Amino acid sequence: MPRIQIVTDSGARFSNPRLVRHFPVTILPNLIEIGGKRYQEGIDLNTEEAFELMARHGRPPKIIPPSEHDYAELYARLSHFCDAVISVHPSRELSDSWRNGRRAAHQVNGGCEIAVVDSQSLCAGQGMLIRVAARAAQELDSAEAVIHTVRQAVNRIYSVYCIEDVSFLRANGFMKPSHAILSAHLEIMPFVSLEDGQIIVIEKIRNRGDVIERLVEFLVEFTELEDAVVLQDQKLISEETRIMQDRLALEFPGQHFPFTMYSATMASYLGTQATGVAVLEKESDDLDDDF
Repeated sequence: MPRIQIVTDSGARFSNPRLVRHFPVTILPNLIEIGGKRYQEGIDLNTEEAFELMARHGRPPKIIPPSEHDYAELYARLSHFCDAVISVHPSRELSDSWRNGRRAAHQVNGGCEIAVVDSQSLCAGQGMLIRVAARAAQELDSAEAVIHTVRQAVNRIYSVYCIEDVSFLRANGFMKPSHAILSAHLEIMPFVSLEDGQIIVIEKIRNRGDVIERLVEFLVEFTELEDAVVLQDQKLISEETRIMQDRLALEFPGQHFPFTMYSATMASYLGTQATGVAVLEKESDDLDDDF
């Protein structure tokens, strides 16, 4: 079996945190700048503390991804004892992480292949690709096959969120100021999607009671799911998440829908008051063929 190391940044979120302990995954921390002070995500600040600081400060923090030097140093170290490094990054449309990784990969000499992958996602989408990579590394007999499997999975990841407070969407340029003011005045909640690596407002929800219904509707559009996770803005399970899990248990018998708090990096784009879901659709070849 190929010896493969997996790299990502701290903006990734895993439905099962034990994943990074059971597989060869290295996480480099993003820097979060709030109120002129910088913190290492997940090291200096846990997610709850980061959310509290963001809410108190009232403006989106600056996210500084690992540098080209950070990636080059890590790739060079890992290359001494593995056949390939798979480096999974947040969308290049939203972060410089992928570009830093690409430049760093060119600096590493030797026979170790370094695959720098744009997840076209954030948060749980990154985490799902890490899980795909870890499983493929255990099951496939070549690094090329593992890398191909990871790249193919990128197009099967989908994420949507319902945003209660539009201030971060407005500040980040995802909503026009006039639309944000109107949404806040009418208490309309944007429903956003990550599409082609970009955050796009796809519709608006007028009633908070419709949030669960709309998220469930999104999920039942998929015939079969390989992976799924509910994202929420608190550590302990929310009542909305509990109701959603009950609804989804009826729609997808036997499918597990774990929950987790979305990452501080994700909150820097969406704000600290959101509920969402991320899914990895099962490959079409795995579905029953009616012909």
